[in-house]
Amino acid sequence: MGRTLFSGGTVMTADGGYRADVLVEDEKISAVGTNLNPEGAEVVDATGRLVMPGFIDGHTHMDMPFGGTMTADDWHAGTRAAIAGGTTTIVDFSLQDAEGTLDGALQTWFGKAEGKAHIDYGLHVAITNLTEEIKAEIPSLPEKGVSTIKIFMAYKGTPLYSEDDDLFETLQIARDAGVLVMVHAENGDVIARLTDQALSRGDTAPRFHALTRPPEVEAEATNRAIRLAEVAGAPLLVVHVSCAAALAEVHRAHERGQTVYAETCPQYFVFSYSDLAREGFEGAKYVCSPPLRDEWNRDPLWRGLQSGDLQIFGSDHCAFNYEGQKELGLDDFSKIPNGLPGAEERAMTLWTEGVRGDRISEAQFVSLLSTNQARIHGLYPRKGVIAPGADADIVLWDPDLTMTVTAENRHGNVDYTPYEGMTFHGGPTEVYVRGRLGYKDGEVIAEAGSGRFIERSFEGPAIKSALV
Repeated sequence: MGRTLFSGGTVMTADGGYRADVLVEDEKISAVGTNLNPEGAEVVDATGRLVMPGFIDGHTHMDMPFGGTMTADDWHAGTRAAIAGGTTTIVDFSLQDAEGTLDGALQTWFGKAEGKAHIDYGLHVAITNLTEEIKAEIPSLPEKGVSTIKIFMAYKGTPLYSEDDDLFETLQIARDAGVLVMVHAENGDVIARLTDQALSRGDTAPRFHALTRPPEVEAEATNRAIRLAEVAGAPLLVVHVSCAAALAEVHRAHERGQTVYAETCPQYFVFSYSDLAREGFEGAKYVCSPPLRDEWNRDPLWRGLQSGDLQIFGSDHCAFNYEGQKELGLDDFSKIPNGLPGAEERAMTLWTEGVRGDRISEAQFVSLLSTNQARIHGLYPRKGVIAPGADADIVLWDPDLTMTVTAENRHGNVDYTPYEGMTFHGGPTEVYVRGRLGYKDGEVIAEAGSGRFIERSFEGPAIKSALV
């Protein structure tokens, strides 16, 4: 592939920034320093920009069935959106068929990604039916390059829902297999009862999605999952933490010295319950789970990112069109497909609200989007770092770039964007995947199918060592 020298920029890592050049050879970073030999190299002028490791998004749902429909973004559209936001690797969820195997789920998702992925990817497996066959299969996941299992505590009445005994046994088996369990922590039983009661009263508007999933049901399930992991002696990852009450349970676990990782997402920092309560059916565009919360939850979430109680910032990209998909719930909020697009907006949201808002540092930005993601999701040190030997996944970030979001300038396949009209300050100008230019100045250049499956191995980083 030849040599590329990134010259004149400021290398920004999870440990801080410094002026240096970056030399890339054969898809890998070969040197970082000053006065590097440019002979035979294509020189990329990075003056005025930050040179960051490619962002990793450990929480996406591409081409996924849900609620009788399929996410609007397949692997072609979804990974186009991701690379336009600076993401060079995603980890997506392969869902076990109720009567199928975990390997069958992986093979299905390999088929979905084949010929379409513009960036590199890994796969989680989501267990929907913990049979004896599945229990025997879990220990084989690491040899297949899979280091994470997803369990849903929500969505009672669907194949996704898992009872506590299945969660607990999965934690025990995964502990011995060297696999990390991640949970969607909401109390599915209580949500089902509250939903039935709301619908029986005729409360069908989108805002009742949030009112039937109050913060307390997320906090209770978060605590329950944490305590079950404590009894099992297993590490745990709680995804999409949305509120102060759930975060408090994570903080208490850390005070006890328990290994609990936690993720939050951009939608909880820029949208709120008031968006769900918009006039008419407009609030359906903002239906996701856990739901959007009252704005006062934002400051505690920022403190969680600052303190390290929240280690990663994922998109939970799960996009559905407004027409024909969100509209499935016109007369029943419980039938609105749950999810928002966010892969393209994730990094720019965190920079605009976090770095420019003086809430987090530039180094924390890299940690939350890249380095901690790589550590927790089993990609480090191949991904998530600017260092010799790492894949040459590189983002050239312009702190002064300004972009106003419209549905027309998005790179996914969704007929709306909840971020419509929002102005971001700071964004990627060029994105490289393994040294190859994949995005530049608004245009996706990476070819469909150029992304590769990346095997992952969970090593259980200590909470503190994974932080800035």
